[in-house]
Amino acid sequence: MNKELIFLRTFAWAAAIGIVFLTASAFKKNGNQKFTEIDVERINIVEKDGTVKMIITNVAQFPNGKDKVNNRTTNETRKKRSGMLFYNEDGIECGGFIYDGEKKENGHSSGLSLTYDQYDGDQVMQLLTQDYSKDGKRFVTSSLAFNDRPSEESQLQTFKIIKELEELRKKDPKAMQQKYDEYLKKNLIGGAPRIMLGKSRNENNGLFLFDDKGMPRAMFYIDKENNAKLDFYNDKGEVTASFPDHKTK
Repeated sequence: MNKELIFLRTFAWAAAIGIVFLTASAFKKNGNQKFTEIDVERINIVEKDGTVKMIITNVAQFPNGKDKVNNRTTNETRKKRSGMLFYNEDGIECGGFIYDGEKKENGHSSGLSLTYDQYDGDQVMQLLTQDYSKDGKRFVTSSLAFNDRPSEESQLQTFKIIKELEELRKKDPKAMQQKYDEYLKKNLIGGAPRIMLGKSRNENNGLFLFDDKGMPRAMFYIDKENNAKLDFYNDKGEVTASFPDHKTK
């Protein structure tokens, strides 16, 4: 009887170890695994050292708030959206693709954005579409934009500055503006649009050029009446010349 019990126990242990080994081997199998369909809320694409290089996610799993990626804090105030986020070799976010769209009480709102960031900074290139309707009127804008970013900015530092300025705004708006100007002079925050190709909110389709302060300086476009125009502006946003000359006399 004792010999039979010893045999049965040994057999049970051997079988259990074999099942664990076979299961582990199945998951470590080399080569591509093929699936007809897979449902998942979030996928993290990682390097062998664990560095996250891309996140594909639904709305609920979108990293923000107190979430960390590559041991770095994320933007606390960023709205959760479905899409993708890109990370460079240093584990720093360097762009993303997001989109949304839903019906509202008196219309709808939707958008799509594909961005690429300056190293350890914010976006320097953006492909953007916005589509919204309200009270029976529909507005659609689409553009490819290029921006200048501050030379000394960094993402983690920017998060802290924005939080600091927000707290100052609640207590002393004048002190907030003074602090903002100080950071601006140090090239820690700021930035400006420089080139925009697409459809503006005024329904003009064309090429729009801005100076280093973000002020419009030249526009070549087709307006909503299908008129071709070329306008030049001074640093105050005033038209200095146009072709054809369309100023009222």
